[in-house]
Amino acid sequence: MPTLILLRHGQSRWNLEDKFTGWVDVDLTPEGEAQARKGGELMAAAGLQIDRAFTSVLTRAIRTLWLALTAAGQVFVPETKDWRLNERHYGGLTGLNKTETAAKHGVDQVKIWRRSYDIPPPPMSADSAFDFSKDRRYAGAVLPLTESLKTTLERVEPYWQAEIAPKLAAGETVLVAAHGNSLRAIVKLLYGIADDAIVGVEIPTGNPLVIDLDASLKPVAARYLDAERAEALPLI
Repeated sequence: MPTLILLRHGQSRWNLEDKFTGWVDVDLTPEGEAQARKGGELMAAAGLQIDRAFTSVLTRAIRTLWLALTAAGQVFVPETKDWRLNERHYGGLTGLNKTETAAKHGVDQVKIWRRSYDIPPPPMSADSAFDFSKDRRYAGAVLPLTESLKTTLERVEPYWQAEIAPKLAAGETVLVAAHGNSLRAIVKLLYGIADDAIVGVEIPTGNPLVIDLDASLKPVAARYLDAERAEALPLI
């Protein structure tokens, strides 16, 4: 039976500073590192034998993967990094303080930008300090200037279908260490969650979500390994 493990990266420095992070490459805090290690310890205690791992090209997700695999005693697992598993691109909000942005634009407007399914924030300006087109990680790629959850899903889905799903279909246990919105996109794909419901799905940082799949890659069971930090799961 194929098994998918979704692991949201641990707390980052900009999480702590209450900033819109998106594609900015910030590192984990000490607390984030501890969360990643705890995730690995939980996977080891559950007896999970990982065959393959996927992550984004952002440091906080990559280091979460490495710390978790080290704690699980499975650093040898093959890993693949791809920008299509990146966090949602926050466009013109990137780098801004969330509280200050709400004070400027209004709580309701910021809530729409953050939580609506298909309304993105304003696009990143051409003179932004965060111009990802100059980063060699994205060489040759057509990059967005902003993303909603809907457009995040639209770039995650082809990668899921081409790279991750075939490994699961072969019966492998796959770990995806990524971000709140890219993992939310995967959950929506698996469960067929409605557009207005997926925005309410939360995946706790550093808490492995283990999803057992049938031969057609439909979920048959799911559980968080840290029950004390679990969130509500989609109905099967």
